[in-house]
Amino acid sequence: MRDSRVRTLAHKLVSFSCNVQSGENVLIENYDENADELVLALIEEIYAVGAKPYVWRRNNRVQRALMMGVTEEQLDLMAAMDAELMRNMQAYILIRCTNNAAEGADIPQERSKLYGKHYGVPVHNDIRIRQTKWCYLEYPTPAQAQLAGMSTEAFENYYFRVCTMDYARLAKASEALKALIERTDKVHILGKGTDLAFSIKGIGGIISAGEKNIPDGEVMTAPVRESVNGVITYNVPSNYGGEVHTGVALTFENGRIVKAEGSNPGKINEILDRDAGARYIGEFAFGTNPYCTRPIGKTLYDEKIAGSFHFTPGDCYDEADNGNHSSVHWDLIAIQTPEYGGGEIWFDDVLIRKDGRFVLPELEPLNPENLMDAEKEA
Repeated sequence: MRDSRVRTLAHKLVSFSCNVQSGENVLIENYDENADELVLALIEEIYAVGAKPYVWRRNNRVQRALMMGVTEEQLDLMAAMDAELMRNMQAYILIRCTNNAAEGADIPQERSKLYGKHYGVPVHNDIRIRQTKWCYLEYPTPAQAQLAGMSTEAFENYYFRVCTMDYARLAKASEALKALIERTDKVHILGKGTDLAFSIKGIGGIISAGEKNIPDGEVMTAPVRESVNGVITYNVPSNYGGEVHTGVALTFENGRIVKAEGSNPGKINEILDRDAGARYIGEFAFGTNPYCTRPIGKTLYDEKIAGSFHFTPGDCYDEADNGNHSSVHWDLIAIQTPEYGGGEIWFDDVLIRKDGRFVLPELEPLNPENLMDAEKEA
């Protein structure tokens, strides 16, 4: 008999996150082992609504071996085959099981760049993200627990708590912030090592509450592409391409990153030089999940931390399109709660969040204790 928490998660993924309908085709893509229980539960849930599941199993060690010598021609053929499959899918669920977070750390930069251009953009960006109902999640493993500094059992409990919260309530509480974003022009962010100003006028807002990523919890927009000026210092370590970067600080002039510092400035600049769009920002978002309380070394979780924001070099989302496109989308995160140095966010010269807490009355339902109280009352 399957763990009831797994059944609950599978049901949410099928019925809420991807809103799977009768007759639709759903691709489940699973990297590495350990997620069999969830894959089986998803198959059952998909059949239960009258849809058709398809399963694709992959392995990160095999993927690394392929990437070490991959060519443009090889990637183009891989993309053509996978794109044809994806065009026949109405929904896509990606499950990753991290056994070694650094598995791709030694893939040559030029191979990663080729992969992004010849496979990532045409298959993932252009079809999966833009043409299907999709959701991405990771499944708990001992390696993830170790990365988070938790026992395996404690991490599993944490995982199911953050992944199965009442996302419908979170979405409702996020509406006021989305509305404020959509009538705001100027944004000013202050914090330790941060003094950043930009415009979000006319870009629009997106509520992300369990429909794309699990765990979820963010309200996002994007800056007007050339409006960003100042400096930002991120205080959450970020794993990109298998290497963990710390102390990342970016300086902007008229939207473009003109200086990049951190634990490995050479590698950071290599990422930002992959294409022209990588040195501009494609996303600005608030983290709002009340159960994500501290960094655990995984961006999928850390970008949802209540009291954080992320300011993302690279590709923008269609729903908040500032015209910036790139094979890079690097969610770099800053937490502004007091234990991380505090900070302020101002919209049109009005303080809206201080030290990680929303201070406007209409935004207070997004503060963690209010979201958690709402769940208790429910």
